[in-house]
Amino acid sequence: MVRRILKHWLLGIVLILILVLVLPPLIVALFHHQQKSDADPGRGAALVTEDLFGDSFTKVAYLDQNWKPQDSLWFYTTTQGSNLLPYDFFMALEQPETTGLFRSSEHMNRFRYLPQRATPSNPDALPVGFVKDGYLNKDYVGLTCAACHTAQINYRGLAMRIDGGPGGADMVGFLQALTASMKAVRDEPAVQQRFVKEVLARGAYASAADVINDIGVYTLRLQSYNLINNSPTAYGYARLDAFGRIYNRTLEHLLNRYQLEAVLRNRYTPARIADALAGVGETLTSVQRDQVIARLATTQNDIDWLRAEFFIDADAPVSYPFLWDVPQHDVVQWNGLGNNAGLGPLGRNAGEVIGVFGTLNWHEKDTFSLGSLLSGKGLMQKAIQFDSSVNIENLRLIESHLGSLQSPQWPREVFGAASIDPTRVLRGERLFNQHCASCHASIDRRSPSRRIVAHMSGLDEVGTDSTMADNSIRYLGYSGILRNEYVGANVGNILLDKKAPIAALLTKATMSVLETRDPDKSFMQRWAEWLNNMVKAYSDNEIKPSNKQGNYTIDTTIDPYASLRAYKGRALNGIWATSPYLHNGSVPTLYDLLLPAQCAAGDKDAECRPARFRTGSREFDPVKVGLRSDGYDGFLFDTALAGNSNAGHEYGTAVRVNGAQTLPPLNKDERLDLLDYLKAQ
Repeated sequence: MVRRILKHWLLGIVLILILVLVLPPLIVALFHHQQKSDADPGRGAALVTEDLFGDSFTKVAYLDQNWKPQDSLWFYTTTQGSNLLPYDFFMALEQPETTGLFRSSEHMNRFRYLPQRATPSNPDALPVGFVKDGYLNKDYVGLTCAACHTAQINYRGLAMRIDGGPGGADMVGFLQALTASMKAVRDEPAVQQRFVKEVLARGAYASAADVINDIGVYTLRLQSYNLINNSPTAYGYARLDAFGRIYNRTLEHLLNRYQLEAVLRNRYTPARIADALAGVGETLTSVQRDQVIARLATTQNDIDWLRAEFFIDADAPVSYPFLWDVPQHDVVQWNGLGNNAGLGPLGRNAGEVIGVFGTLNWHEKDTFSLGSLLSGKGLMQKAIQFDSSVNIENLRLIESHLGSLQSPQWPREVFGAASIDPTRVLRGERLFNQHCASCHASIDRRSPSRRIVAHMSGLDEVGTDSTMADNSIRYLGYSGILRNEYVGANVGNILLDKKAPIAALLTKATMSVLETRDPDKSFMQRWAEWLNNMVKAYSDNEIKPSNKQGNYTIDTTIDPYASLRAYKGRALNGIWATSPYLHNGSVPTLYDLLLPAQCAAGDKDAECRPARFRTGSREFDPVKVGLRSDGYDGFLFDTALAGNSNAGHEYGTAVRVNGAQTLPPLNKDERLDLLDYLKAQ
């Protein structure tokens, strides 16, 4: 009898513990997420009277993309784990050499971040894609997907915001200016005094000493980032070598002391190494990595060696891709690196957060292991922890949210009924089927069951600038804490040696981040949310693993990433709103894209793509279909520079054999027919 009572009593305690400890976080994980409560009818868009390039707009309109105002504002303000600066730092920071606020709309618009008014989800009127993000009880300013994937085009005083469109931001210029402002705070007493006073008044910091310490930490972090990613080819507006920068942040945070010290012995004396590694334990913190780089990068030769030895050249800027139909693709990224099946979308998005300053507390630690004990190796074994600020739940929700986004349609009411000629559209469709349809599928933009099969074209076939694709496979990086781990590839597992392909290192790192429970949550909540996100990510993703289509070099066990030396052709719905063109943004308008890269020698009447043009303006040209590219003092895009070639994809500019057909080059009238058809997609 007593035993039965005790048994029921213990069972009751277990049930109570389950109800108290397990059920609440499970309910939170299943049913709680950020609500789409901000329905500002203008979606927070602010007006600009005149900016540095003479652009102005007195009205902002949104095209029909199947999103309501609350959908757009949710996309703009949903955090993903980006920790660029302490939030109060960004709010108080002054512009370089002035007392104007760095975050002012006028100043942020110079870098082509879209200005916003204050709304309930954005009370501080941050630009589109900037947000307050929290991690480990500290608030940061971070970037959301919208910072790089929201477009705007202007026409005669009207601004048209395009959700999921390619952003026009000069992120490098922004980061350089941010670094200059932080250096002024660190080095100039008067600037520092104003800054510290303002930050303390906001209440997040307890003392001036804490503020001054973090000034040094974040200034050094920005300087280190800029040093590592310095490129001989300037990016300008609307471009970024996102892959190069994601790879470099990954490589930086994989390094452990053992491997770092071994490599440094190839160049430096023991005394110099000891000085560089002073205070560094087995595991390097982010602060210590920045300090080591600063201690070693004392001459240009040292800087060049550090870049060449530990990092890759971030010299392959590409246009920000547009996001409509991304969840419906079989593979994504310009070179088809991202498989969209299973957890692929979460891994891709986790890599993006790594690139936009997610906090990465990756480290090795000794942890209890029953398997190690049973095998006779002892109670503890070395394990790798991939703690980070990456917000897996929000990344899953963002990907799901994008599933309802549709491409924008040509606004005849803005450009005029005559801006598209139905007769030209009909003729253009025939030309499209002859010259383009083999690589660019036609889809119904509104169909919920639509699928986009990417056609991969090898570099030899498409002929466009190869730098981005080449960089993705030609570099090896130090594996650090990942050494002797396995990573899956299309042709089997790869065992990571001392140096390994960067694509393999990134794949292993991002998937390891996904496998890690959120350190910012309680034990039960982190497990409940993790299980919920993994199950939903698998079950909600209707894309299954499939073979890539197209003409490309297949992967082999000797060359497991050969297929990445190719570029993707995708459906062209909404293509009219995605200037500039080609993957590296080297062609300003769609009309120019239908021309040869170079004019025939001696032909004074020949048309060809511009070798140099300006970027930065948002003013739209509905005739050539692209943004204004001359007549103002914007960034000078020079196609002669490395990574900037505008060659390739010259279909329709020369005689071409397509199956049994021999196709002559397009004449000007035919180019205009094809252009009108593309406007209508």
